[in-house]
Amino acid sequence: MKIDQIDIYEVRMRLKVRFQASTHAADELRHILIRVRSGDFTGWGECSAPNDPYYLGETADSSWHMLESFLAPAVLGKDFADVAAFAAAYDHVKGNTFARAGIETAAWDLFGRARGVSVASMLGGTRKEILSGVSLGMEPIDALCDRIAQHVAEGYRRVKLKISPGKDASLFDKLRPRFPDVAFMADANSTYTLADTEALRRLDAYGLMMIEQPLAWDDLIDHAKLQKAIKTPVCLDESVKSEVQCRNALELESFRVLNVKAGRIGGLLEAKRVHDLCAAAGIPVWCGGMHDYGVGRAANVALASLPGFSLPGDVSGSDKYFEEDLVDPPILAKNGAIEVPERPGLGFDVVEERVAKRTSRTRRFG
Repeated sequence: MKIDQIDIYEVRMRLKVRFQASTHAADELRHILIRVRSGDFTGWGECSAPNDPYYLGETADSSWHMLESFLAPAVLGKDFADVAAFAAAYDHVKGNTFARAGIETAAWDLFGRARGVSVASMLGGTRKEILSGVSLGMEPIDALCDRIAQHVAEGYRRVKLKISPGKDASLFDKLRPRFPDVAFMADANSTYTLADTEALRRLDAYGLMMIEQPLAWDDLIDHAKLQKAIKTPVCLDESVKSEVQCRNALELESFRVLNVKAGRIGGLLEAKRVHDLCAAAGIPVWCGGMHDYGVGRAANVALASLPGFSLPGDVSGSDKYFEEDLVDPPILAKNGAIEVPERPGLGFDVVEERVAKRTSRTRRFG
């Protein structure tokens, strides 16, 4: 398929509830939507890089520059047989995983619509529905308990909570008696060091599913040492940004669970390779999120349909985050699960009027 035109849009969306993590907070998001055209067919992708460089260093502004100056020019006007050939056109671009994932997602949607098949089936997905959990920010304990009770009543299968030094065991001391059967996991956002091993070991008493990314964002060795010292499974997030890093982490035994985010890993192609490595090693994976709009959320649903995604992920219904999303039909969870669409491409249509209403800048390549 020859790429005739590419449009990029910076789209602002306000969160229904302010999200507070240990390192940053967010009320409004600035994600980039990418529309790719070939003849009569169109595909959409989403770059969900954060506003600030507190996750991997990449931001909405740096992603815009990467798309505008390198990625869009690399594929515009060229003819590709499949998504792998499309992605190979900018394979020499290092890092910038969110920008690469955004434009690659648009290619998946484009090829799927042109061929009349779903992205989930193109990836090799087998699940008809994906299990969904929720991720909650730091809030006063009474408000947090109310939110947990609400989402458990809605059927969500697990609850992820943010922790940081001094706000870890004391949090679960208050929550476990009230929610004895809830599947909790803790997300540390790289706020601990090996000196905090005893504090992290105390979390073993609460029966957590996992502790996500407790140590440095780019570390593998210290996580391996920590995993040997505690019973709770260590889950890696930021530390695994490629198939190569995943293989290294497996060899070091740095983790027992992996959070797979297409944006962090550079696209669905690389995310599937990481999934395959973990599946062969018997390591469970789950699909993380970045408060994605409907386009990115649809890509996550397709990814999580792969057989190795055996744990509930962060892909919850968009109504949890936004008053109105950008796709139709809306992506909603029913009893803690989201149906995997069989329609061509990502399976959800972008409502361009809603995009236009929230667009703060745009650029066309053609």
